[in-house]
Amino acid sequence: MASNAAVPFWRAAGMTYITYSNLCANLVRNCLKEPRRTEALSREKVHFSVSKWVDGKPEKPTIRSDTPEE
Repeated sequence: MASNAAVPFWRAAGMTYITYSNLCANLVRNCLKEPRRTEALSREKVHFSVSKWVDGKPEKPTIRSDTPEE
């Protein structure tokens, strides 16, 4: 019989660890004073490239971002 006492609170709340850690990171960034807040917010942006493979060769990569386009 499993006990729920050993379950991490983020799991008990129905979150994944990534969701929990992102929530905590956003709270910390928002608590910072300027200019540290602006620096931290600029570092949270993520950019990555995606390449489709056709016949065993990569096509031209597409640059993507997790931030909305401005």
